Order: sequence, then structure tokens, then C-alpha cells
Amino acid sequence: MSLTYKDITAAAERLKGHVLNTPFYHSQRLSAATRTQVWIKAENQQYTSAFKERGALNKLLSLSDDERARGVYAASAGNHAQGLAYHGQRLGIPVTIVMPRGTPFVKVQKTQSYGAKIVIEGASFDETSAYAQKLCRDAGAVYVDPFNDEIVMAGQGTVAIEMLKAVPEIDTLIIPIGGGGLIAGMAVAAKAIKPSIRIVGVETVMYPSFHTRRNGLASPVGGSTIAEGIAVKDIGERSFAIADPLVDEVLVIEEADFERAIAMYVNVEKTVTEGAGAAGIAAVLRHPEKFEGQKVGLIMTGGNIDMRLLASILQRELVREKRLVTYRILGDDRPGMLSQMADVISSKGGNIVDVAHNRLVLDVPAKGAEFDIMVETQDARHAHEISEALRNTGYALRMD
Repeated sequence: MSLTYKDITAAAERLKGHVLNTPFYHSQRLSAATRTQVWIKAENQQYTSAFKERGALNKLLSLSDDERARGVYAASAGNHAQGLAYHGQRLGIPVTIVMPRGTPFVKVQKTQSYGAKIVIEGASFDETSAYAQKLCRDAGAVYVDPFNDEIVMAGQGTVAIEMLKAVPEIDTLIIPIGGGGLIAGMAVAAKAIKPSIRIVGVETVMYPSFHTRRNGLASPVGGSTIAEGIAVKDIGERSFAIADPLVDEVLVIEEADFERAIAMYVNVEKTVTEGAGAAGIAAVLRHPEKFEGQKVGLIMTGGNIDMRLLASILQRELVREKRLVTYRILGDDRPGMLSQMADVISSKGGNIVDVAHNRLVLDVPAKGAEFDIMVETQDARHAHEISEALRNTGYALRMD
């Protein structure tokens, strides 16, 4: 089967009252920062904090009574698992989720809390998916693919209907690409409503599966990314076939871009997004010339991010902006030296966060010491002022 606009409007009608028509709002601050008119669709406000509920629920609601009784299976360690488990529990449909070994316990626990049966198997998504499909066949149940299913794509496509109904003047939609289900569904809906609209996909540099398939490339795929929601090695065959003719451009984004975008959502919008959810603003920040002056719709696809990872990203952004700086000072190991450095930093308005005192570094004289002093500063200019003041003490200095 293929995917039509009629399928997506039917899905929208089916999902009414079951999922949120999430806010789609204009961000004055992001618009000013990027010289682009930016609207944000806050899918992180769904009950399970991600858009995946839409496709999962549309699939569940399409099942016959017999299929519902037999239950559903899926392979997922993330938002698809939670969306399927939550709505399966609501509808009284048994849900079994197969997760790969090494899935964080918090994700296992959260999916279990929605009533799903969890099976841990496979070292990779491909292994996990193959095992889940075998279990599903053996049980005579229904397999719910996270992206390579037209009914799931139709559910995801309802996001575009809501966006363009709220703000018809949108010129461009920027959509994250993992397995391709979201961009396929949204592209079909958006082009049917407004044929002139520009569809831009975003992938992480570690998993450019759509880009490589479209261009006949053999780029390496894999690695650890903070955008794990779109870390898919192979684009879905069906989703690619549907999306490819409709997608105007695909941008491949670096890890640092995702980090910067997550931090910007926290600092500017005061909201939390996962890595994949920040793909849209990451693309605008990396390629401002492609979007300047346009009316752009972004999808904050989910907010399920590990709190330790979020804390690390925010700290790394402080380092990037030179608001958290480590000064390495080589000097004599004598009483009062550290106090002198602290006085200099204090006199310039810096706030000492941490100090490491190392006497055992071999490239430092035996009577010397190495100090790493982490300082909170106002900005790069302030950090430079402190470094110059420290250099004026006569000690060797390196600034990280």
C-alpha cells in the first residue's frame, strides 16, 4: 500500500481526544537569534513526552477485535516503546517490547510502568528487531514497526496537519529523520495542503541513512550520538519510497550542533528536549543562510533525555561559551601560591568552582606544582581578562 493525504486525515480524526494537539507557538527569542521566523511544535508535551504516540496509537486503533486480543510486539528502546505500551494499556491490548541489551534501566522501568512485557535480547537494533519479529510470529500477534508501516506514518503525519492549520503561512518544515516515518507522513500531509512548502530533513552525521540512500553513497553509519532517537542505520524501505520524492533537502548535522541546540532550548525557551527533538533548531543554527527571512516550522519531537546527559550538555555549553574556564598554572609548590591565584581571580570577579592540585606530573619540576582552577566567568572577554591578570603574576598559564 501507499500513503495518501486521506489516510492522514482519517488518522487525525481517529486520534482526536486520545493525543494532544500540542502547542505550536512563535518564538520571538529564537527568531531574533537566527534572523528566521521560528515556530515550534511542542510534541514533548505528549503524555509520554514524544510524537511517537501518534503512529503507535493509530496502528492500535486500526486493529480488529481478534488482532487486539492476540496483542502486539515491537522492538524499541525509546519513545515508540513507551507510546505503544501506554496506549496499549489504555485500550486493553497486550504489548510486548523487545529491547536490546544495555538499554538504560530507566527506559525499561518506564515502559514496564505502562503495563508492557519487556524482553531483553540483541546487541543491536537489527538483532533486537529480528528477535521481536520471530517472537511475534510464534505468538501469532501483530508486529508494530516504529517507522516502516504506512498506518504508523499516517499517525505521524497528523503533526503537519495541526501545524499548517494553526499557521498556514509556514514556508518550510524542518523534520528529523531516523527511520523516516515522521518525515514521510508529514511530507505527504504538508505537500497536499500546501504544495509550495519546502520540506527539509535533518540527520546526525553518524547516521545519515536517508542522505546516503538518496545519493547512492556508502558512508559509514554508526557510533554513539546524543540524538539516539534518529540513530537508525537503515532508512525504512517504505518510508524512504514515500518521502524521497517530497523532501527538498536533507542536512547532516554534527554532534556539537545538537548539543548547542539542546542548551538553547533550555536557556532560551526554558524547555527540555532530547537530542533528536533539537534537530530542527540545530539545522537553523548550522545553516542560517538557508532559512534567513523564512517562516519555519520546527518539531520538538520529544523530551525524553537522561538528566545526567542533560547536565553534561549544559556544562559543556558553558565551556564552549567560555563561561566555565579551566586555568592551568605551573608554579612553585610553596605556601600562599594558591591563595595568590585566588586573590587575582577574585579581584577580577571570577568565581572559583573547583581546584585540582597535582604534584606528580612528570613534566613539572619536583619542587613545582600544577594547579587546575575551574572558574565561572561572565563571557569570553571576562575569561580573557582573568587570564591576563594571572599571567601578570609571572607564572606559566594555559587556559582551557
